[in-house]
Amino acid sequence: MTATEAADIIVRIAARGEGVTADGRHVPFAAPGDRLLPDGGLAFGPDHVEPVCIHVPDCGGCQLQHVSDAAYAAYVRDRVAGALAGQGLEADAVLPAHISPPRTRRRASLRAVRQGKTVLLGFAAQGSHRIIDMHECHVLEPQLFALVAPLRALVASRLADRRSAEVRLALTDQGVDVQISGLSFDGLEATEAVLDFARTHGLARLALVGAEGEPSLTIWEPDPVTVTFGGVGGNLAVAYPPHAFLQATRDGEAALLAAVREGIGNAAMVADLFAGLGTFALSVAGDVPGRKVYAAEAARDLIGALQLAGNRLPGRIFPEHRDLFRRPLTAKEAGRFDAIVIDPPRAGAREQCQQLAEASCRRLVYVSCNPASFGRDAVMLVAGGYRIATVQPVGQFRWSTHVELAASFVRD
Repeated sequence: MTATEAADIIVRIAARGEGVTADGRHVPFAAPGDRLLPDGGLAFGPDHVEPVCIHVPDCGGCQLQHVSDAAYAAYVRDRVAGALAGQGLEADAVLPAHISPPRTRRRASLRAVRQGKTVLLGFAAQGSHRIIDMHECHVLEPQLFALVAPLRALVASRLADRRSAEVRLALTDQGVDVQISGLSFDGLEATEAVLDFARTHGLARLALVGAEGEPSLTIWEPDPVTVTFGGVGGNLAVAYPPHAFLQATRDGEAALLAAVREGIGNAAMVADLFAGLGTFALSVAGDVPGRKVYAAEAARDLIGALQLAGNRLPGRIFPEHRDLFRRPLTAKEAGRFDAIVIDPPRAGAREQCQQLAEASCRRLVYVSCNPASFGRDAVMLVAGGYRIATVQPVGQFRWSTHVELAASFVRD
């Protein structure tokens, strides 16, 4: 191979999904091992595979379906390792990536738009507001995808020309929770039609979401909607408020939870910061005899649901309604715990990590959905005396560029 040919080889995948040649050129829909040809085409390498979905490459839900499983897992791991390296950090071990299987995504947000007599419903095209009308999907749970065609017909009955709506789906213990915004079902006939839809398709709940700041209107919920988190020795069902956060797949949730359990060890006093519904707090509370878990969360509906579920573990769960951005746990408060779990939003938790860096707590697990913000926060923790022991990359959003992780920090 000549020097010119070597420079044309795709050697890695960039954060946004483009292939990158050895000399730094970015090439859309290229896989490692491909070769960029003089005319701009690609000579495919062994890690370039045929996409399984008819909507690739238009649909923005799967940017990397043309990449082999091994190359995709390497990409997920490299994103995490690169975020650390970019901040001058090292971990004792960056583990192989855990990738969720196809057809396991249990939540999704779809867009609908009417164009004349046609209603399109699906994900947006990559880097565009254009809707790709979904007729197959290899990432959604089958129960969710089975509702796409019926929902398209329901939306078509109410959506005005050139108007749009949003449909959010989540798989709960009772079935699919459906939240629709941008539509109204006024009048007896329309109300009966939407109730018939919910009954026919066995929905767990159907709610209409109002304008910004307005409450949702639940029009169908035959039984209280719950999600179940797994703890050692049993499971806990938690009330699921509309729009509440869920890990994207059960499989990915289990991988993150395993990393959390490994990171906190046998700690007797644990804090769960940005606790949400209690994915981690409720799951680990019963792992160790006598363990107590403090859980802080800013959203009132989430902390209320966690409190009710925690009542079934008397003396184990101690929730607090607390905005950790405005009032982070202080270093003194954090020092009371044997281990801390922190799972902040995508932007990270700068103010909270500043306090944790000064705390005496010996074990900390940082769960992140954004390697870049994690890297920035990790700098503060390491500067405060923590060592990054292990990092578990997780790819819940299979074939996408969205990467998650759980990192264990220790004080020696």
